[in-house]
Amino acid sequence: MLFNSFPFFVLLLITFFVYYFPVKFFRKGNTQLLVLIFASVIFYGYFKPSLLLLLAFSGAVNVITSYFVSYGIPKYRLLLASVGVIVNLAILAFFKYSPLIATSFFDTKEGIGAFLLTIPLPIGISFFTFEGISLVVDTYKGHKDDKFKNLVHESFSVHIRNSFFFIVFFPHLVSGPILKAHDFIPQIGQKLFRDIDWNYCFRLLVGGYFLKLVVADNLNDFTSSLVYPGFMAFSTLDLISMLMGYSFQIFADFAGYSLIALGLASLFGYRLMQNFNFPYISTSFSEFWRRWHISLSTFLKEYLYFPLGGNRKGKVRTYINLFITMVLGGLWHGAAWSYAVWGAFHGLMLALERLFNDRFEFSVKRNSPLFYIKVLFIFLSVSLAWLLFKLPNFEQVIMYMKACFKNTGLISNYISIFLITLYALPVILYHAWYLKRQSNPVYLKKLEFVFYGAMIFLIITNSGTAGTFIYFQF
Repeated sequence: MLFNSFPFFVLLLITFFVYYFPVKFFRKGNTQLLVLIFASVIFYGYFKPSLLLLLAFSGAVNVITSYFVSYGIPKYRLLLASVGVIVNLAILAFFKYSPLIATSFFDTKEGIGAFLLTIPLPIGISFFTFEGISLVVDTYKGHKDDKFKNLVHESFSVHIRNSFFFIVFFPHLVSGPILKAHDFIPQIGQKLFRDIDWNYCFRLLVGGYFLKLVVADNLNDFTSSLVYPGFMAFSTLDLISMLMGYSFQIFADFAGYSLIALGLASLFGYRLMQNFNFPYISTSFSEFWRRWHISLSTFLKEYLYFPLGGNRKGKVRTYINLFITMVLGGLWHGAAWSYAVWGAFHGLMLALERLFNDRFEFSVKRNSPLFYIKVLFIFLSVSLAWLLFKLPNFEQVIMYMKACFKNTGLISNYISIFLITLYALPVILYHAWYLKRQSNPVYLKKLEFVFYGAMIFLIITNSGTAGTFIYFQF
């Protein structure tokens, strides 16, 4: 079910009404959780109910494992937690990477290769699997660190309810943000209608739907032509503009989804972590990953980079750990080697950047010419790498690059270029507003009602062709 679909709005209204229904029975925390779990099950199984079996199985593995890690025999805690993580990764590998394994190591016309190609990719599996891992690992950490204590209720039935709610809560279920158990589970409890922060919800929902419906969906009408062999007939200028448009589109699409998710969760009394923080004003790759898909980057840091040793085992090991983390983070996005190449690119850039910073002290003043040069460099580098998302066949990426150099003499479609620029402009202004807000916050705050009014007007009058969210495929 899509956040921008009519069935979802019907489900949301009914759920919201029942959740806050002014009768004592419905206002109990237990009842509210059951209402949200039931709504989340409908949300996830709306198009394909059979997927609920996998969600239930994955949830059961993590519920049982985390409970016995917490209340089982102490000497087996590490073993149980390790088995839980391995089972989660095995589920993810089987459903997500079977086609990649088939095409890389087997004959896909018959036998095991043909079978692996038939394995479906359940929507949201990358997200709810990582959250299951978080539940197991955080529970294990709870015996050593107070930050992770009290995640598992001593009553097994209460633990089942809390854990399934953590995993299936519909705002984050299919495209994040990726939640961590120690951040979310302590929030579980009774919620009151009078405690809703309507201003916060309004800003997030309007901003999110604007980015998705007006910016991303309209840009998609132009960037959808960036496919093989169609792009071979476009001029160099058209190819570059479509790639830049896709860069703005993928930001607007995913940041829009995240804002909507945060707004919806807040309507029901839960705060999810910020997932985007104006990433296209970054002056370094490390800053970019502190601002882009924050829930994923912090998850990889906490559950992969640190366990690998982080920066605690010398400089060379730090560079290697950065590279490994980003390659695996790239593969998390999709079952194609091009995603690993994308991750390797970012890992290499992060390692080289760390190497440079280790040898030289170098700082850039905000709003200086060099600051904007670095912002442009990072943006162009990141945008070029997005080509590996748009064209996951690596050979097609090479052909695109060749076409950019060969098609200089072809006639450009200036109307299309203008419209791409027009629909990308809100993202550019969004980041420019952030930079300007740092120097004159009071003046811009007075104009916010104008911006939100304009966004509502454009959502009503100029939404693009409705489509799924890009990150649904991951």
